[in-house]
Amino acid sequence: MLPDTDELAEVLLDLAVAHQDIEEAVRLSRHVTNDRETLRRLESAVTDLVQDMGRIRGATDAVPTLPGPSTAAARFFPLYVFVAALPHIRAHHRERGIPDEVSRRTLADVGRCVAWHRRWHGTGGLLSPEWLTLHFHGELYQLGRLQFQRSRIGKRTGSSITAAGLPHGPGDPGLAVHIPDFMGPLTPQAVERSLALARTFFARHYPDETYSVATCASWLLDPQLKRHLPADSNIVRFQERFHASRPAPGTSGAPDDMEAVRFVFGTTDIPLDRLPRRTVLERAVLDHLQEGGHWYVGRGWLEL
Repeated sequence: MLPDTDELAEVLLDLAVAHQDIEEAVRLSRHVTNDRETLRRLESAVTDLVQDMGRIRGATDAVPTLPGPSTAAARFFPLYVFVAALPHIRAHHRERGIPDEVSRRTLADVGRCVAWHRRWHGTGGLLSPEWLTLHFHGELYQLGRLQFQRSRIGKRTGSSITAAGLPHGPGDPGLAVHIPDFMGPLTPQAVERSLALARTFFARHYPDETYSVATCASWLLDPQLKRHLPADSNIVRFQERFHASRPAPGTSGAPDDMEAVRFVFGTTDIPLDRLPRRTVLERAVLDHLQEGGHWYVGRGWLEL
């Protein structure tokens, strides 16, 4: 069930939701608790979200949107689902012996997604609820600067790992590395600390699973960035940790120009010639596109 208004405000603070969005979220929660059909949908969504807690299933659409015209209450509905699911994921964390600080920092990604909604749309709400299903199903954890997702190695990356002579391949356990926003520079020291934390964390709290390889799929691994950024930049040094997973012969990945624009500028609604050029990275992303180039999601792996 959804907490009452006083407790809900405190829970939202714990989830790192910005103060400017808490008041609206608390006020609109009455639209859920006072409407039997909406409350039924909330309870059904929570049941789907926490089903088989801890099993690796990947991101899902277990958190639906409300039907009908979009309203402010509909924008916040996914947030209420995650709040109502909190007791379930916290129980799972306790069962696994997850430290409170890891649990808290992992679930604080809710606040990041609320911040992203406001940055993207200029209103309160929650962006990308599918992404947060990983956190609330015991599949993803924030460990230092990076996030690590319990997952299975994909075909392309698995083939690359096998070709390198390692005893791992497609379908084997692997930790997917994610680089969250609003967490400061991606320094080599921060990355090394996160990898060290991950080695210890999963061996201790998921001893029934063996993770020897970490994988990453991100525009930050597009090798073209090396042509635009200094060799000692944090992004280039992050790339160099990974062995690149090459596409199958005769194929190439589809370009995803807006992925880079979205993460660097927080919007894809502004024409490229009106976007700021304050940093080396901003200029690199824009110059490459304005020269007719494209950005791609790069894939790689490293041994843990």
